[in-house]
Amino acid sequence: MRGDLACRPQDARVWEPRVMPEGVNFSSVETLHDGRRVEIRALRPEDSKGLIEAVNRSSVESIRRRFFSIRRHFSEREIDFFTHIDFVSQVALVVVAEEGGEPHIVGGGRYIVVEPGRAEIAFFLVDEYQGQGIGATLMRHLAALARDAGLRELFAEVLPENLAMLKVFRKSGLNPAATRDAGVVHVRLPLS
Repeated sequence: MRGDLACRPQDARVWEPRVMPEGVNFSSVETLHDGRRVEIRALRPEDSKGLIEAVNRSSVESIRRRFFSIRRHFSEREIDFFTHIDFVSQVALVVVAEEGGEPHIVGGGRYIVVEPGRAEIAFFLVDEYQGQGIGATLMRHLAALARDAGLRELFAEVLPENLAMLKVFRKSGLNPAATRDAGVVHVRLPLS
């Protein structure tokens, strides 16, 4: 997923939802396919270091699938945009796993409202945690929060070779519609 809006903070638009989302207090403990447990919770401003560490732990291919380019460094403005979430025009959840007795961010998902009723959705997971059902779980939680906020549709831009993400959308139960152009799959996910 390109996540262009997440890379260009100046483009984010504020939107007044029908219902204030409960995302700011969100927390859920989930069991992965391999039996490990993770917490999926609302992103906090103090998570910036953990997010950067997660990107640094990830393969070049995982980074390219998320950002459509290879980047490991972000400007202070981008980091601020990624971590200071209002839970109205942006909702972001992180995946926290215990490793070596310490909590570590290993991924996350977010949506950014781009126009009334419609938001772009994006996900990122450290390679070691891919294929464990986290994408589907994040999709379920973000879709529920988006519905509560009065959104009608989520959408994503996905590289055609990102079969795992396309599978998450197909199995989401949201009746996705996909079109392809210029090496990008555009996925629409109606919420009603």
